[in-house]
Amino acid sequence: MAAARAGSGDAAADVRHARRISPHPRPRPAQPPPHREDRPVSPTARRTLRSLSVLATLPLLLTACGYGSKSVEDKDGPAAAGGKKIDGLDEVKVGYFANVTHATPLVGLRDGGEIPKELGGTKVGTQVFNAGPSAIEALNAKAVDMTWVGPSPAINGYTKANGKNLRIVSGATSGGASLVVNPDKIKSLDDLKGKRIATPQLGNTQDVALLNYLKGKGLKVNAETGKGDVSVLRQDNKEIPTTFQQGGIDGAWVPEPTASNLVAKDGKVLLNEKKLWDKGEFVTTNLVVRQDFLKEHPDVVEAVVRGSVKTNAWIDEHPDAAKKHINSALERDAGKPLPQKVLDSAFKDIEVTDDPLASTLKEQAEHGVKAGLLKKFDLKGIYDLSILNRVLKGQGQPAVEDAGLSSGGN
Repeated sequence: MAAARAGSGDAAADVRHARRISPHPRPRPAQPPPHREDRPVSPTARRTLRSLSVLATLPLLLTACGYGSKSVEDKDGPAAAGGKKIDGLDEVKVGYFANVTHATPLVGLRDGGEIPKELGGTKVGTQVFNAGPSAIEALNAKAVDMTWVGPSPAINGYTKANGKNLRIVSGATSGGASLVVNPDKIKSLDDLKGKRIATPQLGNTQDVALLNYLKGKGLKVNAETGKGDVSVLRQDNKEIPTTFQQGGIDGAWVPEPTASNLVAKDGKVLLNEKKLWDKGEFVTTNLVVRQDFLKEHPDVVEAVVRGSVKTNAWIDEHPDAAKKHINSALERDAGKPLPQKVLDSAFKDIEVTDDPLASTLKEQAEHGVKAGLLKKFDLKGIYDLSILNRVLKGQGQPAVEDAGLSSGGN
């Protein structure tokens, strides 16, 4: 059974430990390849690009806080399972990343996967994003209806939209992020001053984690520019291993599989982020949905959530097969599969979990404030776990808590 926790909503201490996936390869060696000049752009892709261009004039545009858009690639998505269309809807548009931390969509969205099965005749259109802020921008532009995304972009997007753009409806993964360094240049956590540390993007989940950690050690860094006692450099995950190997950075706080890729290039894990959290549990990936889509098509959202829950249970029970599906998806979406050693290492460091670990999201929001990337926030209403808890009840699993952050409670 996939990891689903019940708690009092008081703290992570009374949250049941999520099942750990055995071998864990964290796929994030490369980002989706850019469109080739000789490949025709689909009408769907053109519509998406037009939608994203509108963001330049929207007050919700996250670039106002230094959040730059990253390229996004349209995928055909898995074949529809056939049968009745849910809510009469032809297609639901979902987004995800080519990362091991997105194991749920990588496995669940394959042809014959649990999510297409639950959607029946409603087709899934997919988009692969390079980073969380761009996924939230696409959600705001209605280029996607739902997306798997990290907590920090979801928090920032929600607060910038005054709580009117999204809801978190399910968890997906916990863990899978580390500070990996060149052991010749950084021998301990006390050696970070004056060093160059990379993160995937300004304001992404690992960027917030690094800035918060450095501040806790008394090291000053300008959150926007990355300049200070430590130089924080923002680079795409796909570029970080090369920059590391060439000596352009001394380390990186990154998700899997980038962390395991760095270790394969003679890097050393100086700090696994799990060590900073109670029981080693913290939300890495959530499933979010546009509020208007949730209101108009609740049955479609429930079908996706049910498919996600079934996918997590399947991954938990079939880790070796799950790794193969993940690597096949990475080869398709990122251009090449992971070496087996990197895949095993990355997969071992994540947990699939239906529980969104709401108490840890609350704490991550506080980290964003301390790091200087967020102002005072009110996350009340960011969760709607009613569908998830109904699905979990149907699977004979206990309900999960929202840490008091749903609009009406569960």
